[in-house]
Amino acid sequence: MRIGELAGKTGTTARALRHYEQAGLISSERAPNGYRAYDTRAVTRVRNIRHLLAAGLTLDDVRVFLPCLDGDLPTARPSEKGLRVARERLAVLEARIAAQTEARDRLAAALAR
Repeated sequence: MRIGELAGKTGTTARALRHYEQAGLISSERAPNGYRAYDTRAVTRVRNIRHLLAAGLTLDDVRVFLPCLDGDLPTARPSEKGLRVARERLAVLEARIAAQTEARDRLAAALAR
């Protein structure tokens, strides 16, 4: 299938798909006219990538899950490596939230004076 069809089936954009491909998460063949052609299995892979990104992981984090991106990822039992990456990302997000909360509190206090 072409990039527009894959984008439509996965609720993403052609630009995002090219980004995933550049990151090595998906691949395509080139048709004689130069268009990208994706295997039908790419639909599952892209949906799984989007599932992981929506959970707060980064594209670098998603690479850890490459061996299982073609399966039913949302219901699969996570690997120890996958759990470690997810816990590390959660710690990063919690630290950012704490820093933003402190900044908000300082600003609110300054405005209250």
